[in-house]
Order: sequence, then structure tokens, then C-alpha cells
Amino acid sequence: MSDKKPYPVRTFEDVRETLLAKREIALLDVREEDPHAQCHPLFAANFPLSRIELDAYARLPRRNAPIVLLDNGEGLAARAADKLAELGFTDVALLAGGLDGWIRAGGEVFRDVNVPSKAFGEFVEAKRHTPSLSAEALDALLKNGDDLVVLDARRFDEYRTMNIPGSVSVPGAELVLRARALAPDPATRVVVNCAGRTRSIIGAQSLVNAGLPNPVAALRNGTIGWTLAGQTLEHGSARRFDPDAGRDANHLDASREAALALATRAGVRRTSLDEAARWAGDVSRTTYRFDVRTPDEYEAAHASGLRSAPGGQLVQETEMFAPVRGARVVLFDDDGVRANMTASWLAQMNIETYVVDDATPRDLTENGAWQPQRPAPATATAPTLSPQQLAALLDDASSGVVLLDFAPSASYVKAHIPAAHWILRSHLTPAHDDLRTLPDAKRYVLTCGTSALASYAAADVAALTRQPVHVLEGGNAAWSRAGLPTESGEARLASPRIDRYRRPYEGVDNAREAMQAYLDWEYGLVAQLESDGTHGFFVI
Repeated sequence: MSDKKPYPVRTFEDVRETLLAKREIALLDVREEDPHAQCHPLFAANFPLSRIELDAYARLPRRNAPIVLLDNGEGLAARAADKLAELGFTDVALLAGGLDGWIRAGGEVFRDVNVPSKAFGEFVEAKRHTPSLSAEALDALLKNGDDLVVLDARRFDEYRTMNIPGSVSVPGAELVLRARALAPDPATRVVVNCAGRTRSIIGAQSLVNAGLPNPVAALRNGTIGWTLAGQTLEHGSARRFDPDAGRDANHLDASREAALALATRAGVRRTSLDEAARWAGDVSRTTYRFDVRTPDEYEAAHASGLRSAPGGQLVQETEMFAPVRGARVVLFDDDGVRANMTASWLAQMNIETYVVDDATPRDLTENGAWQPQRPAPATATAPTLSPQQLAALLDDASSGVVLLDFAPSASYVKAHIPAAHWILRSHLTPAHDDLRTLPDAKRYVLTCGTSALASYAAADVAALTRQPVHVLEGGNAAWSRAGLPTESGEARLASPRIDRYRRPYEGVDNAREAMQAYLDWEYGLVAQLESDGTHGFFVI
């Protein structure tokens, strides 16, 4: 328990009853992503203590929302409670007994990440019997030259890593808007794939639900199934949908009418930008406001107060975008298709969902990437150094500088400043030996991608070491822009790489056993949902 103050404790029974009653609750697992992925409750969103200042205001927009924190006995939950209290959150509690208490009380636990969305995908397939094709069947159709298109429903960066030969990148929310133009002949078969199962299922079922006249199927088990069948993937492909595809009057009217009908059947409600803005200021209810168009469209022009959340990813990673269960979710697009389709799925996930009607181009008053609100770091304890100043110190053997890098471990391994040591911020405690394994320091310099996280970690390092602490101005990005050298690799890892769970469906070097085990796990999710009993999912 924290030395600063005792926090209320909420039991498994209390949390479960709150979920069933659809009252607001943010059940947050404050461990790093890998331990979270090994075991957690269904609606426990991963919310690492390491990043809490970066994420809190964006993911928890109402400061008095009910928050329940859990760990597995590491003491992270109490530390996270202190941080959230410092940031102005007023209704923070700890889960009684943490993860072990949940299990001992009879709570169901799940593996992997984005589990609510993946379990929902399996639930949809079980209820609707979404049509699918095996990898072997699709390969035969492609080799035979059959009339078909393969649409990849993942993010474009995922598609670039590996894709089914000849496929086109059409991220999930774009499918219903674009498919009629990409397969204008009703005889053309449309196959939707992702890396595993969820986005294939939801994407294919979206097209079926929207009345696409073509034969539609999900690629069973996605690129994992393709790989396990011994077939070859492409890498580095750049085929993307035409931004104008599906926007001609005939196609757009049909897609818009189908999407609106589906949203209505699912219980989606209607609102306006003005009303959604008023809701955002409501201290009694949490409201999330998302623009579900592509990131490029969002950056070109968007309405004030809306966060970019491409619809396919919002359905795939719902608990990461909106961890407050029981909150309102408001969606916006400029076509009447993508928001309604996305909303139809969120509503079936037991989320109170609204779509903005009657917005005009005049409402899109802002541009650029989304900038989350964040608290000011305690900069008084951390003066900055320019990249050139740091380079000079590193060249001086007598300077006694130890450089700590708090970037994601994957970013560190890809490229980091020579002499940097990678370390987990959550391990900056007397209970961990991570800092004590490093050389003695006369001063510490902290960095990360932009130094945003390093700025928050500065006070932790200063308190733990009692040594001077500086922050690299602009972080690793500024170092690279200055033309200074970097290196790659896993040298100088002061902490274990538990900040990132290695997904069995990403990358190109996964073991076949891990891929098959992942598929087997997905097949079992419907039974786990039934055992858990708190989901409230339904299918129209």
C-alpha cells in the first residue's frame, strides 16, 4: 500500500455488479503489456504505470470517473493511484487482492491483448456463421485466375509488413464505403483478411450485413492460416484503395442507406457536434468523441475536440481507446457510412454509441495530428541538454554521464544513442536492481523518442539516486535530426523487455507452434465469454 494515503478497495463482486448494471467503471491493469497479456480480467484495460502521465487525460477524460486499479502484487497499483491522485482524479480505488484476489473470488481471466474485441469477433462468427475460405481454397482460386479481390482490413503499416499476394489495403471501417467500387461486378468474389481472425470476421460480416451483392468470405485465420498452410506472403506492398472509391452517387447512396439501417437496428443513437461538446463537459458522465475516418483525412481537417480513431481499429482495440466501461461513445465521419458501420459494431459490444448527424465542412475547423492533453512535467528538477551538449559529455570520459533511454524497447532495439541504457520507468524503485546494475554516475541524462516520457521520469530518477538529472531536449528524434550516430541491437538492456507483448500474428519470424496456439486460444473465447458472463454482447 502507498505511504501517501490509503485508497478505497473494491471487491470482485462489486466490480462485477457494476459491469452488469452498465454503470461506469475503468478497470485498469497498471502492469506492463506483457504480464497483462498473460492473465487479466476481460474488461481490464492495460494502462501501464510507466506511461500514466502520457495516457491519463486522453483515455480517462472525466477526472471523477470511477477507477479501479489492479496489479499482481508488485505494488504498482498503489503507485498508480498516487499518480492519478496527483493528476486530479478523485474516485480511485484498488481491486481487492489484485489479480490473485479476482481469481480466488471466481473471476474468469483471459490471455492476450484487445480481448473484448477478439472475443466479440468470435461471438459474431458463432452467431452469424460468417462465411470463410481456407488458405488452401483461396490459393487455388488465385492460381486459377478466378474473378476475386482480396481486401486486407488491417492498418496500412501492418499490411506493408506482410500481405496475401495481390491483396489491397482497405482498413476495416473503409470496407463498406469502398467495396462496391472495388468489386463493381456482383459476380466478383470478395475475400477479407487480417493477420488472425477478428478483423477478417468483422470485415466480412460488415459486407454481408451491408448487403454487398457479391459473394463474400473471410480468409480463415488470416495470414497465420496462410503461413501455416505453407504459402508465401508478400512484403512491402503498397496497394491501397483509391480515396475516391465508393464516393460516386450510386455507390455512396447504397452504402449510406445500408449503414444507417444497421446502426438503427443495433440501437445506435443520433447527436450533433454541439451536443457532444456539451456532453464532454458533463462531470457526471464520461463521453468519448472519435473521428473514424482515415488519419490522413483527420489531419487535413477535423472538428474540434474529436480524437482520431480509424473505425476498424476502434472496433479492434476498443478498450484501449475507451477504457471506461459504461461511457458514451460519439462517432463522426463525413460520408454517413463509416461512423454508422463502426457504431453498429460498438453498440453490439454493449456500448452506448451515438453518430453525429448534419455536420458540414464548416465544422472541420482544425488540422494536423491529434495532440493529447498532458500534464506539465516537473521540469524544475530536470534541466535540458541539447544533442550537441550531450554528444560532448559522452565524448568526455570524466563526465560520469549515464544515459537512460525510456523509449519502447522495440524502438530502442531498432535505433538508439550509443552508450544509452534501456530501462523501464516502472522499475525505478528501491525494490528493483535495474539502476544498480549500471555504472556509477555523476549525473544522469534521460531520453526517449521525443523526451515526453523522459521528462516525467526525471523526478523518479532524481529521488532514487540523489544525483543531478538532465533531459535530452527533443529526445532521440532531435539527436537523429542533428545527424548524430545511432546504433541498433539489445546491448545495455537494464530492464527486461516486458513493455511489449510479442503478438503471435505480427512480424515474419513467429514459430508455427505459437501461431497455432494463438488460433486455438481464439477458438476458445466464446466459451470463456459464457463463463465470465459480464459482456452483454449481442448480434443483429
